[in-house]
Amino acid sequence: MTGREGRAAPMTVPAAEALARDVRLYVFRRAAESGRVPQPAHIAQALGRPQAEIHEALKQLAAGKVLILAPNDGNVWAANPFCAVPSGFRVQAGEKTYWGICIWDALGIAAALGKDAVIRAPCGDCGAPMRLEVRNSRLAHSEGIIHFAVPAHHWWDNIGFT
Repeated sequence: MTGREGRAAPMTVPAAEALARDVRLYVFRRAAESGRVPQPAHIAQALGRPQAEIHEALKQLAAGKVLILAPNDGNVWAANPFCAVPSGFRVQAGEKTYWGICIWDALGIAAALGKDAVIRAPCGDCGAPMRLEVRNSRLAHSEGIIHFAVPAHHWWDNIGFT
């Protein structure tokens, strides 16, 4: 349903919440199944909804810290733990490659998928490549130390930096 200038007509709160739920479920399922975080145009097409409504649902989800939107364009940067763009935190699970924003998200991908995984990430101190392996939901092989420079309760102060 669109208004006069191609904008989405205002939805009722329950309808907006239902759409946000549908968008959230679609984004996370698609990211888990494919290794790619879908973007607004694809989400709109898949759900049969106007792109303007999808943008509003994504803004609502971002405000609730369910996902992260890229600055200035409204695309999905991350649906934690899945990152939409390649990063230094690569996760290989089965035949698929996933990306995390940080080591926490990389480990979270293996946990979210419930699959064995190999994680390749740079050392936060010297940049040397590190390899971690998750088997049977446990860290089976690791190199180095995982350090979180920002306390967890401050992560969303600047989630892009964290």
